[in-house]
Amino acid sequence: MTRPFQPPAPVFETFGCRLNAYETEAMKALAEQAGLTGAVVVNTCAVTAEAVRQARQRIRRLRRDHPEARIVVTGCAAQTEPETFAAMPEVDRVIGNLEKMRPETWTPDFIGAAERVTVDDVMAARETAGHLIDGFGTRARAYVQIQNGCDHRCTFCIIPYGRGNSRSAPAGEVVAQIRRLVERGYAEVVLTGVDLTSWGADLPGRPPLGDLVQRILRLVPDLPRLRLSSIDSVEADAALVDAMASDLRLMPHLHLSLQAGDDMILKRMKRRHLRDDAIRFCAEMRAKRPDIVFGADVIAGFPTETEAMFENSLRLVEECGLTWLHVFPYSARKGTPAARMPQVPKAVRTERAARLRALGDARAAAWLASRVGGEESAVVERPGLGRTQGFAEILLPEDRAVGSVTRARVTGVEHGRLRGA
Repeated sequence: MTRPFQPPAPVFETFGCRLNAYETEAMKALAEQAGLTGAVVVNTCAVTAEAVRQARQRIRRLRRDHPEARIVVTGCAAQTEPETFAAMPEVDRVIGNLEKMRPETWTPDFIGAAERVTVDDVMAARETAGHLIDGFGTRARAYVQIQNGCDHRCTFCIIPYGRGNSRSAPAGEVVAQIRRLVERGYAEVVLTGVDLTSWGADLPGRPPLGDLVQRILRLVPDLPRLRLSSIDSVEADAALVDAMASDLRLMPHLHLSLQAGDDMILKRMKRRHLRDDAIRFCAEMRAKRPDIVFGADVIAGFPTETEAMFENSLRLVEECGLTWLHVFPYSARKGTPAARMPQVPKAVRTERAARLRALGDARAAAWLASRVGGEESAVVERPGLGRTQGFAEILLPEDRAVGSVTRARVTGVEHGRLRGA
């Protein structure tokens, strides 16, 4: 007897940030609950033109690999330029960032509807989506989205138009979720969002992020490790600084949204800090928490950037004592003020980004080498591999239990990772 044909489970592909990956997990759960089958979902990123190009290229490949599936495109690029994806013959459905978090979106009837584009005004959103996920990440680390959107309008950035204005998850919901994660055995929780330090500005009493961090540490005493994903240093409040200085469960690692090291470029970016603010913040944090490790986002080749301006960014890496660099060559995004400014030639942008990355590699290598001979505390992410407090990967003996927090003596550096015993 021939078995009836069973349409395959949905396939999900993610581009871009950790928040996008988090939301993909939420969509998977909603699609499973709704009984959706026979769909391929692409969660796009809009941060650079290259990210959009890669998504389109992947969609064409997915159509070849899944000729019978309905291809659904969502995410920030679908929100900011739905017409780009609607014009692709491979695409059946384009869904905005608000719609992708709604349970009714993932029903077979909605996905199979004749209407091709459903993209609402994301600026009208007033609440965070109700899609807290218990356990996205590794078996040891979970990510908790506490905030979405951004109220700032940096001249290079398209993300507010893809994510909307800033919205915060209530503190009680965040604490309750973290309790559940700890009960399930997670050793580390990472707080994530689009503009993390704006958390609380839209809640009653406008509590700062530091209040939430201190509340988590106080009300979830069994949480071994708490980490922040990325912050805007100029918006770091006193309670956050105090938490970093006083509670060793808050990891001594901050990834900073710095973007540039030249004051004129920072002003043209419409950033809220100058280079001296960044240097002072790093020095003050290091005085309070000597073991702190800094990473940063830096853009190379922003419009009007001269060689001297770029060299200020190179110097900032040294003056702030940065270890982990996330470097972007500037990418013009249609509709942003920076796209109308005098552009730096693409070859120059590429060359400057390469120099920044080389400096970042050297800084990271020097920091890793400085750990040899000492001891590190690490959460075991998978057999033989852990993550230290300073966010370095560390090779571990295979007998260390996944999900546990262990200590290891650092015996060397191997391919950008510490080697522990």
